[in-house]
Amino acid sequence: MKIIHKFLIGAAFSLPLTLYAQQAPTLQELISSALQNNETLNQQVLESKFTKLDDEKLNDVFLPKVEITGKTGYMYTSAHINSPEIKVPAVPPVFPGAVVPEGQMSNNINISGISASAKAEASMVIYSGGKVKYLKEANREKNLSEEVMMQKTKDDVITEISKAYDQLSLVYESKKVLDQSKKRLEINKKTADKALGYGLITPYDHKKIELAQATLDSKMVEYEGKKDLLITQIHLLTGIERERIAMIEHDLQPINYEVLNETVENRAEIKALQHGINATDFKIKAEERWWVPKVQAQTSLSYFGLYNNHITTSDEIFPGTGKKLDLHPGAINVFPMFTAGIGFKWEVFDGNEGKHAIEKAKIDKEILESKQKDAIKKLNLNLANNQTNYNITNTQIKLKEKARQIAAKGLEQVEKEFRYGTKTSAALIEAETDLQNAELELQTAIFNQRVSAIELMKSTQNLNPENL
Repeated sequence: MKIIHKFLIGAAFSLPLTLYAQQAPTLQELISSALQNNETLNQQVLESKFTKLDDEKLNDVFLPKVEITGKTGYMYTSAHINSPEIKVPAVPPVFPGAVVPEGQMSNNINISGISASAKAEASMVIYSGGKVKYLKEANREKNLSEEVMMQKTKDDVITEISKAYDQLSLVYESKKVLDQSKKRLEINKKTADKALGYGLITPYDHKKIELAQATLDSKMVEYEGKKDLLITQIHLLTGIERERIAMIEHDLQPINYEVLNETVENRAEIKALQHGINATDFKIKAEERWWVPKVQAQTSLSYFGLYNNHITTSDEIFPGTGKKLDLHPGAINVFPMFTAGIGFKWEVFDGNEGKHAIEKAKIDKEILESKQKDAIKKLNLNLANNQTNYNITNTQIKLKEKARQIAAKGLEQVEKEFRYGTKTSAALIEAETDLQNAELELQTAIFNQRVSAIELMKSTQNLNPENL
């Protein structure tokens, strides 16, 4: 009993997961999965991390920097001493005086040993001349520009997945039309079989209905191919299982949308360019600070030592003594050597580098402003074009709906006359084909209307998946 009880509990928990796995994905789920699965968007996210790293580097400018260096090795140095003329005054009556000629006591002093030195140095920027502040603002605007462009990529992904979703629905609607047509042809074929038996129609007329059925079968094969291709496309875009995608059933309905106070100023391209212009403004201000003195605090602690020392001369120290200098003093240590203070750097003239940098930043700003003006013109034209297309597709739906109603009534009338033998099978097939085309054209018109509505929403950066 315990085993059965555990099995029932496990089945109860796994049932919701099984049911979810068997459910067709909604458009919202498809869009969410496509956004996570889109590599272009992922690349933009990664690239934005470079901008954040640049921002962190600017923040770290004022952090202390500590360096520790050291070295050791054999040291040898030699110095030549050329003695001047030396006059020793007389001390009567003890010493009559003497003169040591120039160069008489010239000698080479040689010093060798093992030297070692170490130094710890810390420095910190106190004032950057205000340049870092403006560079941080420029970097912030750049980051905002990148985030805005990500929204454009998201809109492109939503457009692509919603179009594929509607295309799959259009294919399913086509299947419904073909199924209905097939049922009507089967009914009419039975009537044709009886008419052929009574001699009311010729075998040729009978064959026309069979041809119409064969044509429908070929359209079914074409439908299966389109459906499989669309399922594959959605699967690659979203990563969702093909079995779940195949379960999608969505009735195509027109999207009602009206442009109210929205303008192309809301477009991601325009906002991104504006943030770029703002960034160049801060870049200009940063470059204009080239002449402002920079202040830095610095401190260091040093050590120097000399071991196994040997000090010698090449000649005797005093003429006539015959003795050269040959000393082995103990280790020489100099520690600590400590320094601390504040220094500044003031570039009074930098060879016009600062001036050229300012001019370059101003040109960059002018280029971005020109691009923004050009983009506004083109996007306004795009908005007008999309509004026109949206209005046309709405009109087309009404026209195709009227054509479908007329075709349906026409087929109904021809079917009655065919049963009474006053209409041929050719007229029946023609009426049937007219209705098929009218229904398919109506669904296509609805699909086109949805596409134009989405493009109209994108024209003012107002694409909301919930409205689809």
